[in-house]
Formats: sequence, C-alpha cells, structure tokens
Amino acid sequence: MMNHTGSQAIKRKSLHQELVDRLQPLIIGGELAPGSKVPEKMLCTRFGVSRTPLREALKVLASEGLVRLEPNRGAWVTQVTISEVEEVFPVLGALEALSGELACKSITDAEIAAVRGLHEDMIRSYEKRDLDSYFAINQKIHRAILLAARNDTLTTSCQALSLRMQRARYLANMSEGRWYAAVQEHETILKFLVERDGSRLARTLLDHMDAKRASVVQWLEAQKVSTDPD
Repeated sequence: MMNHTGSQAIKRKSLHQELVDRLQPLIIGGELAPGSKVPEKMLCTRFGVSRTPLREALKVLASEGLVRLEPNRGAWVTQVTISEVEEVFPVLGALEALSGELACKSITDAEIAAVRGLHEDMIRSYEKRDLDSYFAINQKIHRAILLAARNDTLTTSCQALSLRMQRARYLANMSEGRWYAAVQEHETILKFLVERDGSRLARTLLDHMDAKRASVVQWLEAQKVSTDPD
C-alpha cells in the first residue's frame, strides 16, 4: 500500500524528468504492480504536479518498456514476461562483458578501490540478509564498472536494458543458493577487475548475467504454474 504521509511535492524545473526518477523505483520495487493501471490522479496529488508533466513522464517510461499507454484508457504497468527476459538478457550480458573488457584498460586504482569498498558493503548486506541493500549496492558495482569503460554509447545502451531487467531481478528475489552463487561470482568479478584481466572479466560477467537470466526465468515459470487453473 502506498504511503501518502508527508510532503513529496516536486519543486525543480524539470518536472517530467524528476517524475521519471520518482516513478521508476515504484515500478521496479513493485509498489506499482505489474499489470496494474497507473493511478494518475493519486500520483499528481502525491507529488504536487499537474497531469501534463506526469503524462510526459509516462511517455518516457513507455519508451523504457516499464509502462504501456492505451488511447483513452491511460497507462498500465507492463508485465515482466519470459520472452522479454530471454530476449534482453543475452544482449545485456554482451554489453556487460564489453564494459568489463574496456574497463580493465582504463580503470584507475582509485576506481578499483571504490569498487572494492562497494563489494565489502555488499557482502555485509548479504550477511545481514538485507536484500534491498544488497540489490542497491550490486547496481552501483555494475554501474561503476560500466562508467570505468569510458564509453558513453555503451553506458546509454547498457543502462536502458539494465533498467528493464532490474525490475525482473527485483521481483524474482533470489533463492538462498542463487544468492550465495551470485556473491561468489562477484568475488571473481572483483578479482579479475583488480588484475585488470579484461578477457576473463568479460567471460565472468557474461556467465553472471546468464545465471541471473536463468533464475528469473525459473521464477517466472513458477509464477505461471501457480496462477494457471487446474
């Protein structure tokens, strides 16, 4: 249930972009549930804006695949589908692999130290079984490697696809076994980054993303079975 307490009015000039930034986590985290109608009136009240910037924001979210716009019916949060996951994850994996290979050529010692710090924070979140914190730090690690690649085209493409799949990963959560395996994969990612071994880091990132794909597909298949009529 949404919490409407406190003022969340937006006062910055770029209202529709600010709204995009506010709405993305609501969709990714499931507060705006897959398949549900976007409550435009309520969101306008919540954020203190008119319908115009909200609808501009919804157009951006539609271009990102997070909502779909229906004429005269409003906006709806899109469902995460197995076919989308199977289509997007291999491309995302290839982009992540390329980011690792390029990062190893240009990453600084300070940037590696920052990634190591994030990794240690992520391990602490894992030990506390704080999945929300773990996911947030995990995203920062992948973004840090991506930015270290020093390639704006790659960054734009990878972030757009990552956003679409971030929701799938968040909704699916992780089994204890998959979570442990993911942590071990991140240990290897850090090792090859420190060694600046681009080819092995690329291979590890590719395998890491494929394992994520498999776990999300498994969860979606289980959801499908549980909702199918007898």
